Amino acid sequence: MKKSMSNKKLILITGLLLIGIVGLIIMTSQDNNSKRATAPIVVLTEVSPSITATIAATDTIQETADPTPVIAVEKTLTELVEQYGKLNLSDAHNHDASDSGYLNMVETWKQDSVDRVIIFGDVSESSAMTTDRMAWEAYQGNPDFYIPYFSGFDLHDKSSLQVVRDNLEQGYFGLGEIAAASTNSPVLSMVEWKAEDPMDGFLPQIYDICAEYKAPILLHIDPPNGIVIDKLEEALIAHPDTIFIFAHANAFNSPENIQNLLEKHSNLYADFFAGFTDSNSASSNKLEDFIPVMKQFPNHFMLSTDSGFGLQSEETAIEGMYRLIDLLGDQDLAQKIAYDNLDAIIQKAPATKTQLDAIQKLSKKNGQTYDLKALTKFEAGKILVGV
Repeated sequence: MKKSMSNKKLILITGLLLIGIVGLIIMTSQDNNSKRATAPIVVLTEVSPSITATIAATDTIQETADPTPVIAVEKTLTELVEQYGKLNLSDAHNHDASDSGYLNMVETWKQDSVDRVIIFGDVSESSAMTTDRMAWEAYQGNPDFYIPYFSGFDLHDKSSLQVVRDNLEQGYFGLGEIAAASTNSPVLSMVEWKAEDPMDGFLPQIYDICAEYKAPILLHIDPPNGIVIDKLEEALIAHPDTIFIFAHANAFNSPENIQNLLEKHSNLYADFFAGFTDSNSASSNKLEDFIPVMKQFPNHFMLSTDSGFGLQSEETAIEGMYRLIDLLGDQDLAQKIAYDNLDAIIQKAPATKTQLDAIQKLSKKNGQTYDLKALTKFEAGKILVGV
């Protein structure tokens, strides 16, 4: 009997212990559920048993902190033209007078919304005299679109001074591209009339003639450092009224070097060959590297293609200009660099005596009266062409 009573006590104690353990488990489960309830929960109208089981078995809900990054898709040239085509766009440096190459570019320029081209051909060699005439022919056909420069003179010969004066009197707008120094260029380092540096030969006197006619001079200088840049600065200081344009200033050059020059010389402008920086593997910079200096000197940059030299095509160079415009992120600044800065230089040049005399003869012939006061070279040229 005593043994039976002992067994009953043991069973009772065991049962109480089991009840206590079960109760503890239930309390712990409720506590955990309470903690999980503080996390955001998406309420589903229908939950499968397997999902319910998974949630019940999980003590914590972890949210992904690093979503998959979105990769930006590069805009096509067509998209860039659609977005920025309403901006005026000039090509400040183009060699398509050579072999009358401009005739093959007309449709491309129209398609890509290019509004003006500074046109010339060969550089600092005798063949440039022929391409200078081709540039003039292009201008005669469309004086609103083509702005002719010339390069066909031997800067080591005094006769070059008369050539420069005669061409500017005729109506050419500027000189260029002039090989003011070249040791690295596979082309210009070999031309017959290149200068050793920007103060070589009759260049100083030529700079004075440029100032007289308010005509810019586009200088090729390579490498863009060392003694030749010292000589460029010497020219800039000695000829403060001359407009100097540093051709493809960004090619094999740093933003800091350009900044240094522009900080010191208000008569210097940078011709920016965007396609080189954007598409030529030889460039050690990216387009965005130059944005700060462009914003610092918004009135001293202009865009160019260099006819796509070293690139897949000339249109690749046009695309580079649009990519730079896109990166600027400022429509007013983009308009300055894409067109207005160069246009301001063109519009400052006064009509020459040769042009005014020709207009007076035209007036007698056709009976029309022209206001010759404050007439610009650009306006005079259009009158003489008949536009």
